Amino acid sequence: MERYQRQIILPGIGTSGQQKLKSSSVLVVGAGGLGCAVLPYLVTAGVGRIGIVDGDRVEESNLHRQVLYQENSIGSLKVESAQKALLGLNSTTQFEIVPEFLSEENVDSLLESYDLVIDATDTIEVRYTLDAACIRHSKPMIYGSIFRFQGQVSVFNFQGGPSYISLFPQEDKVVLNCEEAGVLGTTVGMIGMIQANEALKIILGIGEVLSGKILVYNMLTNDQQIFHLADEPIRDAKNTASAQVVLTDPELILIQEGLLLDVREAGEQPEIPSGFCLNIPLSELESRLSELNKESEITLFCQAGGRAIQAGRLLQKAGFNKIRAVRGGAKDILKLIEYEKSIS
Repeated sequence: MERYQRQIILPGIGTSGQQKLKSSSVLVVGAGGLGCAVLPYLVTAGVGRIGIVDGDRVEESNLHRQVLYQENSIGSLKVESAQKALLGLNSTTQFEIVPEFLSEENVDSLLESYDLVIDATDTIEVRYTLDAACIRHSKPMIYGSIFRFQGQVSVFNFQGGPSYISLFPQEDKVVLNCEEAGVLGTTVGMIGMIQANEALKIILGIGEVLSGKILVYNMLTNDQQIFHLADEPIRDAKNTASAQVVLTDPELILIQEGLLLDVREAGEQPEIPSGFCLNIPLSELESRLSELNKESEITLFCQAGGRAIQAGRLLQKAGFNKIRAVRGGAKDILKLIEYEKSIS
């Protein structure tokens, strides 16, 4: 009681809430930057049982952001070093460490005994595998990702809410990891703590969970935005008024006038030649509306379609009336541009 007194006295927690934490179980997939930020806060809050899945070993380049590890941890298995550090924070927590990478072969057996899952990976294929298993087992998945100075958090498969694959269809697999794109330790720390906070809210039954929403945080500007995910199908152009977000097939952009707007983040592939479109990332769109003409016809695209719909709704609320979101994404746009070049 003395250990947890400061959180027990909070409204909505109390001794019953602390008992919920003690009785809960969380599986953390990934013991890298995000995992090292998530795990200490779950442990010190009193979560009773925690699984840690990671087949990697500590490298010197991990130390600037993976704060559970020390210089003498280099070469050791991450899950073993993490468990040792975490037991020093709370010896009453039960740990299950799995020195393997999550795969199609082991995912179902790993998930089945846990209440919820935290996605602390940086590998897109693993994330899809995890999401599919969470759907099968009806487990909430707390998602976090980092791209340079920016991070995202959402909760998928929670009480009938959307899944990861519904936002990012599986053909969208081009993602830079931290080694390729770079990262600050403070960025993974912030995003990991938000993930841990979502887990505590779910266990305690308090607050508003980020289900059906995605939080985007820009560490350079301190801008924080929450985008609501599409909760119903967008109607086709022939059935939709001009003030609504209209879905259009990629082929139609060749005969449409107006602005083609790429709402992907910087560095996402494939790169579209700047002469064919304007790039304003979704995370910056609201602050850069002055760069757009409300009278123009604006056709939006992203990597797979989900963010284009979100951007269209944001523009619609801001008074833009001629908006289209491209079905598919950047790969389709690039193919069309290459085709147009070949026949011109």
